[in-house]
Amino acid sequence: MTSSLLLGITTFTYLLATLCFVYIFVFKAYRAYFFAITVTILALVIQTTGIGLRWYESYAMGIGHAPLTNMYESVVFFSWTIALLYLLMEWKFRTRILGLFALPFAFLAMAYASFSTGISKEISPLIPALQSNWLIAHVITCFVGYAAFTVAAGLGLMFLLKISKGGEKKKGGSQLLAAIPEPDIIEDLIYKSMLFGFIWLTAGIITGAVWANSAWGTYWSWDPKETWSLITWFIYAITLHSRYTRGWTGKPLAWLAILGFFSVIFTYYGVNFFLSGLHSYGSG
Repeated sequence: MTSSLLLGITTFTYLLATLCFVYIFVFKAYRAYFFAITVTILALVIQTTGIGLRWYESYAMGIGHAPLTNMYESVVFFSWTIALLYLLMEWKFRTRILGLFALPFAFLAMAYASFSTGISKEISPLIPALQSNWLIAHVITCFVGYAAFTVAAGLGLMFLLKISKGGEKKKGGSQLLAAIPEPDIIEDLIYKSMLFGFIWLTAGIITGAVWANSAWGTYWSWDPKETWSLITWFIYAITLHSRYTRGWTGKPLAWLAILGFFSVIFTYYGVNFFLSGLHSYGSG
């Protein structure tokens, strides 16, 4: 059993979990909720085992580093953080339908990692810039933030769908949308997800700056990845600030959660492939 095989199984398990939530949503089959959650937990366990096995494989090859260093490994970890954060939110808030809007992101990330021919799945030695104790701290803090923003975007889509049939004042909406929590509940979850992600992204930028000073002798070099990380940080900072000072709630908050997610994706993925810089190794 190899890590690649386990991570490939994870992809289809997340797909099954997503389809379970589609079934619950369309047919209001809430009795299938326990099965959907069980499948999601199973997928996370398989994925965790796959990540751990890949870590072991790197040591068996004499390389020995955490599986967080190239695009393939980071996409797998991104999917893992989304699924874990979703399960924690589901455990705390019991929405019963959030999986429909969160798990597709975990599945799509794993599908990209499993089937894309444009990224290397090989375990390779670390380049000198990555040989630092700050590697794990920086990657984990950034990706926890990314995962929270991804869930916030899913909640934003949920909010817009909920109010699409009859508006905010008509709480019931269509029978199909009755399974979705009320708009004020979703809005609160969007805010909490964005705040949680903002804290972790801030920590990620700080650890990245310390790491950069250790590797390149400067805390900030306006590398494209650094610049877009700062842009993303400002998007969420302005959004959270405006929620208090200008009352940006409801639709504006939902749309900003979605806009911020596109900035996250470009910061994470787009910069690696379309802009050259000190972080270009991430595309490998």
